[in-house]
Amino acid sequence: MAGFIELLRAGAWLTRERVRLIALIVLAATVIGAAFLIGTSDGLNDRFGRPLGTDFSNVYAAGTYVLDGEPAAPFDPARQYAREQAIFGTNTPFYGWHYPPFFLGLAAALATMPYWLALLVWQGATLGIYLISIRKILAGVVPSPLGGGEENLWLLLAVAFPAVFINLGQAHNGFLTAALFGAALTQLDKRPWLAGVLFGLLAYKPQFGLLIPLVLIVTGRWRVIIAAAATVSLLALAVTLAFGTDVWTAFLASTKFTRDIVLEQGQTGWHKIQSVFSWVRMWGGGIALAYALQTVTIVAVAGALTWLWRSAAAYPLKAAALIIGCLLATPYSLDYDLMLLAPAIAFLTADGLARGFAPWQKTVLAALWIVPLIARSVPEATLVPLAVPAMLVAFIMLLHRAMNETRPAQAGGVSPGLG
Repeated sequence: MAGFIELLRAGAWLTRERVRLIALIVLAATVIGAAFLIGTSDGLNDRFGRPLGTDFSNVYAAGTYVLDGEPAAPFDPARQYAREQAIFGTNTPFYGWHYPPFFLGLAAALATMPYWLALLVWQGATLGIYLISIRKILAGVVPSPLGGGEENLWLLLAVAFPAVFINLGQAHNGFLTAALFGAALTQLDKRPWLAGVLFGLLAYKPQFGLLIPLVLIVTGRWRVIIAAAATVSLLALAVTLAFGTDVWTAFLASTKFTRDIVLEQGQTGWHKIQSVFSWVRMWGGGIALAYALQTVTIVAVAGALTWLWRSAAAYPLKAAALIIGCLLATPYSLDYDLMLLAPAIAFLTADGLARGFAPWQKTVLAALWIVPLIARSVPEATLVPLAVPAMLVAFIMLLHRAMNETRPAQAGGVSPGLG
């Protein structure tokens, strides 16, 4: 047992060959699964009667309402479901529209295409910018991301990341969210105005923006703040001019449905929501207790990020901590949102390759990489959550490393790169 624990601690089990093999197996399973799903569909719905790309159906349906001159309609669950049934059949499940009005313009643009083409364009384009963002994170820290003449191993790991399959299966926006977040952090010091614009574009996922302003304020990044605020303001102005003020009224009214039915009552399924809030509710805790523990988490993460970002710790640790912290802080994060772990893993991997991996770091990174694959199925079967504990461990690990870096260097603190 001691030998096994030491193996995990040192990360010696995570060799390049093993990494490549695992990634290829996951990628092959993804391709086979996607091919089976598409091959057994009727071109619009899969063999279970669900639209191909499941959740993308709500984006497409909302876009058709915008094209019909009814941009407020998607915020009415009954009307949204009626449009989804009209497009995909009366037996289609309901996929709710929970986005701010910022997303309506993109939805309308996609709805100008046939559904299958819109699905391909949406996933293809956002997958592409996700990969560019990950490459930028790695290339910006070490010239050869994985060294040893295997520069393209990063691409295999990025494409085979299990959250990619989840995002493709639901045709969600995880690629876009990960790309914007990761790209913003690569530009934060070099091009603060661009970083601010990229952060501002994340306004379509406001639940992940709680801690970003805090970090920007405590580190005095005022140009980033101004650019982000200007971006959000211009987006809001454009939406208002294009669709009128009624869309904002409808959106605010729809948040009650999202809060009461989707989050607090868990009709989406507790196993699908990856948060402290959902963890408490899944284990039978009341709404008040769930909010209380989620608040404690927010305060603790906010305090840790404030210290970390004001410290002399390495930037990749700060960047990864902000991403993981934003995931931990929100009560509403689903398994496809775990795509955000990709840029966090990339930052931590680049840091480890450049300066050496701390004890347990390789094993924790491997856990973060694989956990989206089972983040939904395991708690559904056993009521044992995996994603939140894995993120908490990773967050504590990188804080511990940062604390060690602010003290006098000690021998034996890190180990060299992948196997």
